[in-house]
Amino acid sequence: MNIYVGNLSREVSDEDLMTEFSAYGKVKSVKVIRDLFSGDSKGFGFVEMVVATEAQKAIDELNTKEVKGKKLVVNEARPKTDDRRGGSGGGSRGGFRGGSSSGGSGNRGGGSGGFGGPRKRF
Repeated sequence: MNIYVGNLSREVSDEDLMTEFSAYGKVKSVKVIRDLFSGDSKGFGFVEMVVATEAQKAIDELNTKEVKGKKLVVNEARPKTDDRRGGSGGGSRGGFRGGSSSGGSGNRGGGSGGFGGPRKRF
């Protein structure tokens, strides 16, 4: 089971997490996520445990436990998604609608068509 560990103090290392989680069972891997350039902890990490029941016990026992001055947030990690935009997708935003380039209206604003014309609402 993959476990998310949040609210980590900057001083917490991979070894610290290994020690905390090993008390509950076999740990497959530990990774504190660090900034690519500075190497500073981003304040969260992941622990992978082999046995699901041991992992659940670790989650239950370590969630809100204070480690190096901060209370941990521990829960089952959610699968990574490809959508990195966050939030929900948008709809049509209007844009160029065509229209006559001869005459008074042109391609921008006013008359029929142009930018910012009426949008369909669903």
